Amino acid sequence: MQPRIPRQSAGEQGGRCPDGVDLDGRFSVELASAVSGARRRAVRDGDPHIDTAHLLHSLLETDAEVRALLGDGPRIARLLGYLVQRSIGYGLRWQSAVEDSGAVPVVTGAAGFSPLAAAAMKDACARADRRGAARAGGVDLLAALVVDPQARAVEVLARVAVQPHTVLARVDSHVEPTP
Repeated sequence: MQPRIPRQSAGEQGGRCPDGVDLDGRFSVELASAVSGARRRAVRDGDPHIDTAHLLHSLLETDAEVRALLGDGPRIARLLGYLVQRSIGYGLRWQSAVEDSGAVPVVTGAAGFSPLAAAAMKDACARADRRGAARAGGVDLLAALVVDPQARAVEVLARVAVQPHTVLARVDSHVEPTP
């Protein structure tokens, strides 16, 4: 039997950002909500870990800025369609394996997250720091999700012809450093 992910929200159970920083202090309210949604989705799907596709799915549902950066309405509809199908279609092969490309170091302190999802959350916090923001937002996490070409989020985006470098360029032109 596969281990279950705790049903608590991302900020509960001593929930911590992968770098050991309290989520409430490092994530915007919207991003914390998206992480909680990803956790619920993983539990519902019977997945052993929250992966980058769970995070992408929750971001698309909760963050209008993320949707705007990814494209027009039909593209978002197709993207959500692929993500919804993961429990009955192509995502079934993901249930038996942990999302880990080996390209990023394993991040400790991120129980319930795949190594790539934990690294993306840590990178989102670092992106916010680099631009001088107190909290990471959905756009920070979106950029972090597409860094590793082996991420499930990248695979899903590729199905609707969204390239990682395009996402990063859109994020970079959209996000301004905080004074």
